[in-house]
Amino acid sequence: MNRMIEVKKLPALLVLLGICCAALLFPYQTPAQEMAPAVLLLTAEGPVTPAMAEYMSRGIEKAQRQGMQVVILQLDTPGGSVDLMNRIVKKMRASTVPIVVYVAPRGAIAGSAGTVITLAGHAAAMAPDTAIGAASPVGPEGEDLGDTLEEKTKNILKATVRSLAEGRGIEALTMAQDTIESAEAASASEALEAGLVDFVAEDVGHLLDQLDGYTLQTVDGDKTLDTSGALVTEFNPSFIEQLLGILTNPNIVFLLLAIGVQAILIEISSPGGWVAGFIGVVCLALATYGLGVLPVNWFGFIFIITAFVLFILDIKAPTHGALTAAGVISLIVGALVLFNSPSVPSFQRVSVPLIVGVSIATGALFSGILIFALRAQSTPILMGQESLIGKVGLTRGGLSPAGMVQMSGEQWSAELVDEGQIVGGGTKVEVVRVEGLKLYVRKADQQ
Repeated sequence: MNRMIEVKKLPALLVLLGICCAALLFPYQTPAQEMAPAVLLLTAEGPVTPAMAEYMSRGIEKAQRQGMQVVILQLDTPGGSVDLMNRIVKKMRASTVPIVVYVAPRGAIAGSAGTVITLAGHAAAMAPDTAIGAASPVGPEGEDLGDTLEEKTKNILKATVRSLAEGRGIEALTMAQDTIESAEAASASEALEAGLVDFVAEDVGHLLDQLDGYTLQTVDGDKTLDTSGALVTEFNPSFIEQLLGILTNPNIVFLLLAIGVQAILIEISSPGGWVAGFIGVVCLALATYGLGVLPVNWFGFIFIITAFVLFILDIKAPTHGALTAAGVISLIVGALVLFNSPSVPSFQRVSVPLIVGVSIATGALFSGILIFALRAQSTPILMGQESLIGKVGLTRGGLSPAGMVQMSGEQWSAELVDEGQIVGGGTKVEVVRVEGLKLYVRKADQQ
């Protein structure tokens, strides 16, 4: 009877369990949560790269799909490629969701291309102790442009910022053009006073308070923001975007390049394995991506290749370290030329201590290989018939001139090299040469 009652209760228990699971998976949203305006927060930090452009594009598309109230783009960049800047500006200006560019946190900058990106927002804000400007154009490798090309590029950029800042007043328009013409920069308070930006805010919450009730003009017309009690959602970069962002760090690219070349050389010197070769190919492939994005001076590659050639030659040639020292110097010079040429922007240069440290460590590695190679050449042969030459054994029954010799616990057929000589049993003899299974010996006391 009790068993039947338990069976009848089982469906009720299953229903109750299902209700509990549904409550956990689909928590009840209060009306306040459902009605709270949604704000998407993007964070762009570091040089403008393809990964950053893709990240911003995905964030804007998400905000448009979900009908969010506004996008806050928190920006801290020294600048980057004009082409990438134009790509980002086009995406921002075509957005149906208002975008507010916020130069933050304290100490952040919107330099070079970052200045134009800031002006491309439907509104602009800065945190205290931040700066904007220094937007004079440079070449794809950070070099100064020729007079004609520089004039053309500046005129195009000035036309762009005029169109972006035309509603901000004469003073803001003049300041925006000066950032391009003469690389002028302004603090947050100066930019606010000139009308180049709309707000100075301590943090995102303070910015949202100021945006509440503010009207912005988008491609869909004027939109008045309702940010009171807004629910802010942070939009994080994807794994691939984070990886590509890391690969545009010049220090990482230099390390990948050094490791990749060394691994390939190890694979070439000791063929048959696959680990070193695989690591080398992967590192060089990742470094190639970074080199394709960074403004590098490719002439430095000549010195880097020369350095590794010198390392290899020092193992083969009897210079005993001279070529390795020259290789270290060549590697340092090559890295400095590749990454730290005067034309390369300072924020995209490799740490000099890192270059020196990696170069010395690489030289030390090849010096270690050289030492082991020299030791191997000078070490006596310990196996095979050649190892018997110079050893001393005892005759068994004498040699006249042939007979048997006890050598290293074995008996060998032996013959005297001195014709006409007779050696008695138990006499010490020294091996002169080995032919097949026969030893040619002489009396040890004749040395």
